Amino acid sequence: MTGLGAVTPLGGDVETTWRRLTAGESGGGPITAFATDGHPVRIACEAAEFEPERWLDRRSLRRLDRFAQFAVAAARMAEADAGLDVAAEPDRVGASIATAQGGVASLSACCAEAEEQRIHPSLVTAFMPNMAAGWVSMELGARGPLGAPCTACAASAMAVGEGYDAIRLGRAEVMLCGGSEAGITDLAVAGFAAMRALSRRNDDPARASRPFDAGRDGFVMGEGAAVLVLEELEHAEARGAKIYAELAGYGVSSDAHHMTEPDPGGRGSAQAIRLALADAGLEPDDVDYVNAHASSTDLGDASETAAIKLALGEEKARSIPVSSIKGATGHCLGAAGAVEAAMTVLAIERDVVPPTINYERADPACDLDYVPNESRSVRVDVALSNSFGFGGHNAVLALCKHAR
Repeated sequence: MTGLGAVTPLGGDVETTWRRLTAGESGGGPITAFATDGHPVRIACEAAEFEPERWLDRRSLRRLDRFAQFAVAAARMAEADAGLDVAAEPDRVGASIATAQGGVASLSACCAEAEEQRIHPSLVTAFMPNMAAGWVSMELGARGPLGAPCTACAASAMAVGEGYDAIRLGRAEVMLCGGSEAGITDLAVAGFAAMRALSRRNDDPARASRPFDAGRDGFVMGEGAAVLVLEELEHAEARGAKIYAELAGYGVSSDAHHMTEPDPGGRGSAQAIRLALADAGLEPDDVDYVNAHASSTDLGDASETAAIKLALGEEKARSIPVSSIKGATGHCLGAAGAVEAAMTVLAIERDVVPPTINYERADPACDLDYVPNESRSVRVDVALSNSFGFGGHNAVLALCKHAR
C-alpha cells in the first residue's frame, strides 16, 4: 500500500479521520440530507466535511451522483499521497471501486419527478453501480483493469482483493482499490428501517452505534469512500515510494445461509479468515489485531465473535485486540471495507489500535478484547480486516508491516 485517500463521517481526508477515530470521537448526528418527519430513524453518520468543488468542476458535479463524487475525491487523494502520476503510465494502472447501492440518491430524486417526465439525461450513468469506478478511471486516466464489485457490505474489501489479484496475475502494476457509498436517502433509510436493521436511538446519535455492546440495537447508516493504492513491490521500490504496509493475503467465502442474517456459528466468515491467512502463508498465532466488521447488530456481532474464535482458536482470539471502527463512522455499507482497510493499514504503520467506542456493557455472546473506548498502543505486525455482507458474502484481507 503506497497511498491512501478517504472521505468519511469523521473527516474529509485520511489524517483527520484517523485523528478523530483514535481520539474516540463519533461521526453520528441528526440526518440533514432529507426531511425526517415521520421517519422512525432520524440519525446517521454523514460526511459533513466533504467539499466536492475541491475535486470536480461544475459540469462534472451536475453529472455525478454523490457516491461517484466521493470516489473521485478519495482516488485523487490516494494518487497524491502515493506520489503517483497515473497518466504517465496509464496502461499499467487499473481501478477497482465498489459500492453496495450505487447512485441511489440520483435514482430517488428522479422517481420523485418521473410523473412530470423531468428526467435528467445523465440519470442512467448517475445511478449505475459501476460509475464510481468509471469516473475514477476517466478522471485519473487509468486504462488498466477496471472493476466494480457490488457485493453489499463486503464489496470494497473484495475490490481491494481483486486489485491484489490483478497485480499478482500481471495485469497491472498499480491498482486504485476501494469503495464508495452515499446512501443516506429517504428511500434507503426507510428501507433499512423497515427491516429493523437500524438503531433507533434518535435522541443520542453519537452513541447509537455500539459494536459488541450488550445494548446494541442496529447499525447507523454511514457514507463516504476510501481508495488505497496497491502497487507491485518492485515498482514501488524502484520509484522510492513510501510503503505503508503490505497486502499479504485475501480470502473469500459464502455463508449459504440467509439473505440478511449471518450464520450464527460463523462458519463462512471463519473460512474466509482461514483462506486469507493461508494465502499469506501465515498462521493464526501470527495475527496481532483484528479490525472487525462488527456493525452493531445483535446477530452480526455475535456471529463474528464466533468466527474469530473458530478461525484463530479460542486462546489466540482472547489474547489479541479486536475492534470495530463502526462505532465512530457508522456503517458505510459498500465503502466500509475500504475505509476499515485504510485504518487497519495505519494501525500497522503506527502501532496504534483504534477503539470500539460506545462499548459499555459486556454481552456474553461477545467475549473478546474489543479495545473499549480508548485507542491502544500495541505492536501490530499482522492484522486482519473483516468485511461481511448481506447475501452471505465474506471477504477478509491479511495485512502485514513492510519489512524495511
